[in-house]
Amino acid sequence: MAKKRNGNASTPASAPRVDLAEVTRVLAFMSEHGLQELEYSSGEFRVRLKRQEATGAGPSAVAHAPAPSRAVPPPAPPAAESQNRTAAAPPAQPADHLHTVKSPIVGTFYASPTPDAAPFVKVGDVVSQGQILCIVEAMKLMNEIESDQAGEIARVFVENGQPVEYGQPLFALQPA
Repeated sequence: MAKKRNGNASTPASAPRVDLAEVTRVLAFMSEHGLQELEYSSGEFRVRLKRQEATGAGPSAVAHAPAPSRAVPPPAPPAAESQNRTAAAPPAQPADHLHTVKSPIVGTFYASPTPDAAPFVKVGDVVSQGQILCIVEAMKLMNEIESDQAGEIARVFVENGQPVEYGQPLFALQPA
């Protein structure tokens, strides 16, 4: 049996080994959740991945805004609403004639860029395609969610600071 030498010239002893299977899993996670940028670390393994636009249409949809402060709790729902809502109740669904903007990732919903700023949009606002509607924070990355259609905000389904799931309705738009 041959012994493996620690002093291999091609791989320094202090350099961490890259686990390609782990990199592949991280890339699959990015694709599955529509992430444009991801920073991941596990033990000594650390990688930062950023997807480039294939069409050259512009910058990625990831914002580098500071993380919203967790010191201020999100506002509590009105008493009547909290009494009628149960923990197991499914999220409200929009009317058939409205267009739904859904969360492309799992994360935390933020209606504004900072805790003390005005929300990006509110009910009654007219938005254009590509306009920022909110931010969904996932793994400390702030992902700007843009309107995929022009229209008027008819309903906001999520409260500021609330966790959201993949595919969960965020906004209902009355198409323009």
